[in-house]
Amino acid sequence: MKRRDFITTSAAMGAGVLAHGAVQGQEQSSEANSSDKFKLHYAPHFGMFSHLAGNDPIDQLKFAADQGFTAWEDNGMKGKPVELQEKIAKTMDQLGMKMGVFVAHGNFSNKAFVTQDKDARAKVVQEIKDSVEVAKRVNAKWMTVVPDGYVTNKEWGYQTANCVDLLRECAEVLEPHGLVMVLEPLNWWTNHPGLFLHKIPQAYEICRAVNSPSCKILFDIYHQQIQEGNLIPNIDMAWSEIGYFQCGDNPGRNEPGTGEINYRNVFKHIHSKGFEGIMGMEHGKSLRGIEGDRELIAAYRRADDF
Repeated sequence: MKRRDFITTSAAMGAGVLAHGAVQGQEQSSEANSSDKFKLHYAPHFGMFSHLAGNDPIDQLKFAADQGFTAWEDNGMKGKPVELQEKIAKTMDQLGMKMGVFVAHGNFSNKAFVTQDKDARAKVVQEIKDSVEVAKRVNAKWMTVVPDGYVTNKEWGYQTANCVDLLRECAEVLEPHGLVMVLEPLNWWTNHPGLFLHKIPQAYEICRAVNSPSCKILFDIYHQQIQEGNLIPNIDMAWSEIGYFQCGDNPGRNEPGTGEINYRNVFKHIHSKGFEGIMGMEHGKSLRGIEGDRELIAAYRRADDF
């Protein structure tokens, strides 16, 4: 499932929920079993449990908490009505759930980060400023930033330096608020050809150059399995700059256990390093309907069994 699909789905759900409380699925009461909390803060997104919990996002949050999930993420949070943002934040606070990332900037056709286009770069900084208010409203610490595309007529080093300079400006906006933009490398081979940031060592180099607690790496395990593999060693080498994780198995980008990644070992390793942040569940489901919702929960129970 592509990032654009997640954002579109999230925005669509936000538009309708304020008008009415959706009827919950008849399965909800029987499925919600107050399971033990997971070892890691796995973060589902809206729509993952709609067959069991109904379409109301507040009911979905409550259902997820009943299943032992302690976090949530929503790429499209920035586009939701303020009233809904506040309602989500209040519910999550009551449930003791952590808020994960939302997308602060991601314009894949843009070249603002790698060029010196003042107007384009100013727009990015303004997006970050706008995101500060959203983060405060929903109690979020992290926001996703994708440094967009690259150009073919400029040496890579110059593009990297331009990217670092712009990220330093963005970090200056975030630092006083204790907020963190997490830079997400996206794979070239399956999903996002032509984007500037695509490898973990590259993101590590950039974060070290920016040298700010407000600029860290979003390590998406799915993307990096495709782009470069060597997952656990890369996690270890980049550890000081990793602020956030996302996951999804490959091939297929569905729940753990549906592809080639040994997620039990990967999750165990991350947990052993004392990671207390969020593991965003940015993927789809291998099965449809109620069975898909059930299998998603079961898959995380298996992967979390270490």
